Amino acid sequence: MGTWQLVAVGLVMLLGLLGVLVPVVPGPLVVWSGVLWWSLTDKSGLAWWVLMGATAVLLLNQALKWLLPARRMSQSGVPWRTLYVGGVASVVGFFVVPVVGALIGFVAGVYGAERDRLGSHGGAWASTRTAMRAIGLGILIELFACLLVVGAWIGAVAAG
Repeated sequence: MGTWQLVAVGLVMLLGLLGVLVPVVPGPLVVWSGVLWWSLTDKSGLAWWVLMGATAVLLLNQALKWLLPARRMSQSGVPWRTLYVGGVASVVGFFVVPVVGALIGFVAGVYGAERDRLGSHGGAWASTRTAMRAIGLGILIELFACLLVVGAWIGAVAAG
């Protein structure tokens, strides 16, 4: 594989890492696609092992990303309906104020749903903080998994 192709694969993976933080780009899928591109071009045994490891790590990531934050949310008593309202408000916010509006819309939607459900500012704000922590935990899990895959790719490129 040539230097320019390695740079292109690295840029694809960088886009995937940024995609973890920006809600529009599917970060793990983009990172995995970069590893797939590299392994199909490189065709070494190490490349295929890295692809299999990346696949396993990113599949585990998908399970953990949904299980751990959901568990935290259910323990705190925040219902799924609140997250659905936050998700819809996030999409609306994204189109009203591009990119940043997604975060603002999510927080506003969760706060509004919890304020309606609980009737108090204090309880609604506590639930909103819990939801934000849970979503942040999901993002951190996804970012760690993608960084692990990119690190394995860098190590394999350096070894090969």
